[in-house]
Amino acid sequence: MAAIAAPYARAFADVVFEAHLKANDIDRQLNGFLSAWWESADLREVLLNPSFATEQKVAILDKLNARLGMVAQLRNFIAVLIQHDRLNALREVVDEYRREMNRRLGISEVYVTTARTLEADERLDLEQKVAALTGTQVHTIYNEDKSLLGGVVIRVGSTVYDGSIKGRLNRLKEQLAS
Repeated sequence: MAAIAAPYARAFADVVFEAHLKANDIDRQLNGFLSAWWESADLREVLLNPSFATEQKVAILDKLNARLGMVAQLRNFIAVLIQHDRLNALREVVDEYRREMNRRLGISEVYVTTARTLEADERLDLEQKVAALTGTQVHTIYNEDKSLLGGVVIRVGSTVYDGSIKGRLNRLKEQLAS
């Protein structure tokens, strides 16, 4: 599905940059459409149903857009997905678009897993250290996993930094076994 999503995501990112649109505004408007999409099974059923004509689907999009107030470029992007019968890959296209925008804006998506909830100052300190390590701004997604016992596991792209107690114990176990 990524092979299908990537060209659409890159093309839309190109449009956003060429039109000098604010990425945050587009993301907010995109979230508005996604909320309507995920909250309405009827909307998904109609827009994904091949028995409805493309023109009818775009008309429904336009009625929805009257309420959502998306910029023309975002409305057109969704219309292209409808016309090319790609709304079934909407989640993948949006995820790929966001990765592409982050890459172009120099933002690293960072996944942090801890054994406990971090305080605001701990999060800020961690984010500053990861930003310094990556040389980029960071967008951090936090998860908790009590099985870590303590410490933190950080994933930036395909690189994993495991500073958890569980990870240290596993590495010690491997060293002792060899």
